[in-house]
Amino acid sequence: MSDEMDTVLAAVGPRLRELRHRRGVTLTALSQTTGIAVSTLSRLESGHRKPGLELLLPLAKAYQMPLDELVGAPSALDPRIYPQPVTRNGMTIIPLTRKPGGLQAFKQILPAGLTGREPDPRSHEGYHWLYVLNGRLRLVLGDQDLVLAAGEVAEFDTHLPHWFGNADARPVEFLSILGPQGERFHVRARYRPT
Repeated sequence: MSDEMDTVLAAVGPRLRELRHRRGVTLTALSQTTGIAVSTLSRLESGHRKPGLELLLPLAKAYQMPLDELVGAPSALDPRIYPQPVTRNGMTIIPLTRKPGGLQAFKQILPAGLTGREPDPRSHEGYHWLYVLNGRLRLVLGDQDLVLAAGEVAEFDTHLPHWFGNADARPVEFLSILGPQGERFHVRARYRPT
């Protein structure tokens, strides 16, 4: 077995115990729900019993979760993205891509009430494209102080000092796409007579 599989299997017991504790379920109650003996459940959680399908399937059903999520299987082949939001300086940042390097996409949310913050423009490597989904975004870009409304787009070299904030007391949601230096976005549209 590979080291990765050994690691996943070794973590199953503690993962099951933590899940049971989080849900506030006793071994006895879980035994009644799954039909698995209390002693077997205890040995499984302590790592003294290897997890097999005959044990994991009833547990997945009892916890109402997919088997791979129950055991913490690696998601290398899963194309779905499970974004983990991060909050920085009051802004929530939700990654929409997970591939390092190349283009990176994020949804960013500035909650209501962050107006009046003093802009602190920063610069870094890369190229930035943003699209305002809701609200009004204040964009300080070099010596320009701009307000972008829903549906507006901005594109700039990130060597130019920049800063984002609320333009008014309402929340703002926008998409950010960051690319390596020199990589620009190309929008092509066909002319369609009306």
